[in-house]
Amino acid sequence: MTARGVMVGLAQRAPLPIGDSLEPFRADVAVTLEEHPEIGMLVYPEMHLHDAGHLPEAERADALEAAAVPLDDPFVAALGEIAAAHGIWLVPGSIGERSDEGYFNTELLFDPRGALRARYRKMFPWRPFEPHRPGTEFVVTELAAESPHLAAESPHLGAVGLSNCYDAWFPEHTRQLAWLGADLVVNVVKTTSHDREQELVLARANAIVNQVYVLSVNCAAPTGRGRSIAVDPEGWVLGEAGLGEDTLVVHYDPERVARVRRTGTGGTNRLWAQFSPDDEPVPLPMYGGRIDPARWAPRSPIGPPAPPA
Repeated sequence: MTARGVMVGLAQRAPLPIGDSLEPFRADVAVTLEEHPEIGMLVYPEMHLHDAGHLPEAERADALEAAAVPLDDPFVAALGEIAAAHGIWLVPGSIGERSDEGYFNTELLFDPRGALRARYRKMFPWRPFEPHRPGTEFVVTELAAESPHLAAESPHLGAVGLSNCYDAWFPEHTRQLAWLGADLVVNVVKTTSHDREQELVLARANAIVNQVYVLSVNCAAPTGRGRSIAVDPEGWVLGEAGLGEDTLVVHYDPERVARVRRTGTGGTNRLWAQFSPDDEPVPLPMYGGRIDPARWAPRSPIGPPAPPA
């Protein structure tokens, strides 16, 4: 932690094979925090702990589904223990989640006491290549300043919205997270295809048009295309990795989000103050809905739900 905000580590790593990922992961977290003790939140790529790339291609889908676990599994509990041991916020990437509702690609967030603070089921699987069932719930959660290992605690850490890889290609996703109160959007990624260049543009664009921090954490070469990126609420790049394994460490400050929204991007654009309450609603035929000027403002993720439009 810092006096204001959090130092966040973007752990660009090669994925770990299913069935043999927990202990190497535990060791990597320890080494990373020994090298960067200032880190208060550590983020790994999508499906970092559940990789089947070492298997013949015809066997991978079945192996991944067989390795999926429910959220009360000892494997998930062990991840919480790793977060608690170091007193950090931990996003171990996403895992295969099995539940009565189906098979999901689920991003996890543990708090510094090791509790599973949030889980997000990927809403936009990369079809037709990903077999997971799509989730339907946006997830934003407060980053409460609590850790038994930290003497100095920031009074306001804002809120984080969870995003998984291809979600970033749908602007509605990040916009909804921002409206729900996210100051920081954590997008875990496993991009092995040739479109990482476009994703870097999307990370900056999503940050700019929503005035939020965006972290896009990809897996390293040779499996992935690397180039993890951290972007501030005005779209400035705070750090970008190369292709191989690396750890970017950046400062996330929720007060900067508030300041940018108050004074405008570049001192000019105040996107969330665009409408006056007496403006006419703007129809959105694609969604069968509308933009209601009376509702056009980010809200606290711990506040009461907004009334239906």
